[in-house]
Amino acid sequence: MLIINDIEKKFNAGTVNEKVALSKFSLSLAEGDFVTVIGGNGAGKSTFLNCVAGVFGVDKGSILIDGLDVTKLPEHKRSAVIGRVFQDPMMGTAGNMGIEENLALAYRRGKTRSLSWGISHKEREIYKEYLSHLDLGLENRLHAKVGLLSGGQRQALTLLMATLKKPKLLLLDEHTAALDPKTADKVLQLSDRFVKEGNLTTLMVTHNMRHAIEHGNRLIMMHEGRVILDIRGEEKQKLTVEDLLKRFGQVSGEEFANDRALLS
Repeated sequence: MLIINDIEKKFNAGTVNEKVALSKFSLSLAEGDFVTVIGGNGAGKSTFLNCVAGVFGVDKGSILIDGLDVTKLPEHKRSAVIGRVFQDPMMGTAGNMGIEENLALAYRRGKTRSLSWGISHKEREIYKEYLSHLDLGLENRLHAKVGLLSGGQRQALTLLMATLKKPKLLLLDEHTAALDPKTADKVLQLSDRFVKEGNLTTLMVTHNMRHAIEHGNRLIMMHEGRVILDIRGEEKQKLTVEDLLKRFGQVSGEEFANDRALLS
């Protein structure tokens, strides 16, 4: 479903501030893979996700999603096959619009726009059904402005919107980092459920080692713009935070440098 071939990305190329963010980075995901991504400070996690999403162009290499070469496609065109949830709960929704209006935007993604905007009774019932899965009571607040919701409610809604029309690829960009632990666990449970029910191919960047180990069927660790660990299956199920730190040191020759991850 996702094939990344030797992509490279530099910032400020040719200057004293040149930074190699990704170096000959390759990765392949089968349909339904749920891959968690973790790494130290400056490992290239966010750059990698932004290159896949089309926010950043790559200097070399190629990116294919379900056989389609999207390397040169801009972000807005890739959005037809990619669902994304950001770290900031405010980024995935329109705060001045109602809950049902936000859902309508997601539900109609990829469809031809017309002059008709009204939300039908049938659509409204569909939205209520989807919202009831969140178990947050939002199905009874369809006309409420999204800007009035809590961060957790808004992030859960964003997750629902990102998966409403099954995307080829779901990107979760530290989507629980801004939430309190209890709310984060709720959103992660919803993430697991939506990914499993939709058999969604998913990349989840996280700073939390425990989350990286407990969720998904595969874990990759990045260091200096490349993948240094790729753990899956039974090996991942037996993994502990201590094991992960030890293996990082063995492969990289360095101590893991990410205070947020270690504190988590």
